[in-house]
Amino acid sequence: MSQALPDVDGLLESMAAQLRTAMRDDPVMVGIHTGGAWLAERLHRMLGLQSQLGTLDITFYRDDFSTVGLHPQVNPSRLPEDVENRHVVLVDDVLYTGRTIRAALNEIFSYGRPKTVLLAVLVDRGLRELPIQADVCGLHLDLDASQRVTLCGPDVLHLRIDRARGACS
Repeated sequence: MSQALPDVDGLLESMAAQLRTAMRDDPVMVGIHTGGAWLAERLHRMLGLQSQLGTLDITFYRDDFSTVGLHPQVNPSRLPEDVENRHVVLVDDVLYTGRTIRAALNEIFSYGRPKTVLLAVLVDRGLRELPIQADVCGLHLDLDASQRVTLCGPDVLHLRIDRARGACS
């Protein structure tokens, strides 16, 4: 199945414009490993944020950890600044069930209690299992449960839709 998808760079420009309007002060931007971290790095640079960029690997915070086991490559989370009473922009590539975002929020709160958390996602593909929605979104896609949308990168970012989860090429 092949569906024409917009250019990621154009989606990032749109997200940056939305973030300029929605952000408060100089927030701490945090990207969820891996795709969210790639996007956060680019958005952080586009927005000229002064605070350091953070990354999260939410593997140990997932509610399905006991069923899927340890991911072969767990990366450390890095929140370089205190999030206590700060505005946080959380960035991810694809919003689907909402479980990744729930895990990311749990991890962020283990570092402190932010004043606000603004969620920015490249793609909202629907079919949520938890009541979580993005504040900033580059693209809304209506996909059925058998379809997957994947952000491939990191050097050249592009989106791919297929029936089964697979490696990017």
